[in-house]
Amino acid sequence: MDADRVISEFAESLEANRRAAKALAGPIAEAAGLMIASLKAGGKVLSCGNGGSAADAQHFASELLNRFEAERASLAAVALTTDASTLTSIANDRDYREVFSRQLSGLGRPGDILLAISTSGASPNVAAAVDAAHRAGMRVVALTGRDGGQVSEALEENDVELRVPHSRTARIQEMHLLTIHCLCRLLDDALT
Repeated sequence: MDADRVISEFAESLEANRRAAKALAGPIAEAAGLMIASLKAGGKVLSCGNGGSAADAQHFASELLNRFEAERASLAAVALTTDASTLTSIANDRDYREVFSRQLSGLGRPGDILLAISTSGASPNVAAAVDAAHRAGMRVVALTGRDGGQVSEALEENDVELRVPHSRTARIQEMHLLTIHCLCRLLDDALT
């Protein structure tokens, strides 16, 4: 019985991969193009998210700063999820909704890119980060799922939303990781 459940999970993931590939191939290439242009111009990619999405933000930044699959120069990336002192001081002195937007107001510059990750799209602090990025003259690449939520609503015309066409958190997270690896591969191809 347990093996049947595992097979069912794999089958659902395979179908989610097929649907996401059709829906996201073009937008992923577009998002990579934004990042490549920013990095070539001396910009950086800042990333944020909560929970598993925070781990994805850190994973992405580490792949840029160190390497993905190719040896290349270090690329400018900052995960806004890693500094416990900054996160807790902003949450304590201001509001948890501002933990990313406050950092962006100090670190974000025109031409930089924000990679905003929210499985549901319903993260108020990630939506606030999108708004702060726009105020800083940045463009946004948003990884979302479900209906895109308030993160999707905060996006502007020149931003790119990579919305996984699924409603289940586990499948969305799997597709977010694959999307991050696709972005890294395209960055490697262009910047190696």
